[in-house]
Amino acid sequence: SLSWRGPAKIDRPHTQRQEPSLIDCSKVEARPDAWGGVGVYATEPIRKGDVVERGVVQRLPVDGNECPYVFTWSEDRSVWATGSGCSVFYNASLDGSENTSMTRNLDDDTFEIYAIRDIQKGEES
Repeated sequence: SLSWRGPAKIDRPHTQRQEPSLIDCSKVEARPDAWGGVGVYATEPIRKGDVVERGVVQRLPVDGNECPYVFTWSEDRSVWATGSGCSVFYNASLDGSENTSMTRNLDDDTFEIYAIRDIQKGEES
């Protein structure tokens, strides 16, 4: 006769290597902004030069000239992508008032967002 002996034991190596997460937006959060949209706000003070967020993108078959929710993802502006985490909600400024900058790693579809000046806790990015 068969009897239940509890859950099966799975042997795992003690030195199992864990890869770091591809996505980290732990220094910011997305919440409603003053203009009826969504903004990104610092959850802690962030110093100039610090990584604010890192993540991955998904390339999309859209024209970014007609869709404002995507990033340029090629040197010739023919490929477009959307990003993970809070990446699509950062302020983009034409007047130089932004406080972050994105580094695009086009070959492996990843990005980092850096603080280009000190950002205070609660400040919109």
